[in-house]
Amino acid sequence: MKSISKSVKATCVVLLLSIASASANTTKALSFDWAPVMDAIIQVESKGDPNAVNGCWVGAMQISPVLVEDCNDILRNQKSSKRFTLADRYSVAKSKEMFLLIQQCYNPLNNVEKAIRIWNGGSRYSVKATNGYYKKVMAQMQEMGN
Repeated sequence: MKSISKSVKATCVVLLLSIASASANTTKALSFDWAPVMDAIIQVESKGDPNAVNGCWVGAMQISPVLVEDCNDILRNQKSSKRFTLADRYSVAKSKEMFLLIQQCYNPLNNVEKAIRIWNGGSRYSVKATNGYYKKVMAQMQEMGN
């Protein structure tokens, strides 16, 4: 009986440690400051122009219709009634909301490199194809003092 009791105690300790770790990751995700990354992306993408247009990519963060659709799919899966429109791409605030939603879904550990590469190459990005963009955004962040 004592060996079962020790085994149960050990399992409980492991479970409690797992819960504590998951809670710390959730807190980290909620408190992460994406502002320096978003600000650098805005400078690289459009030099801060919320009315910038380059083909199907528009706004300060150069958002495509596919990204808007992806955000709306994420919201639908979260059972949210909120939806983004194509016109929202011209709003810096709503563009940042879309960025944050994409990171929440595809980058829950808040990896800055992954965030930049996802923004450029999508959730299935290629490291090779996104290298130039990644270097530009990192250089911009450094120039901005981040």
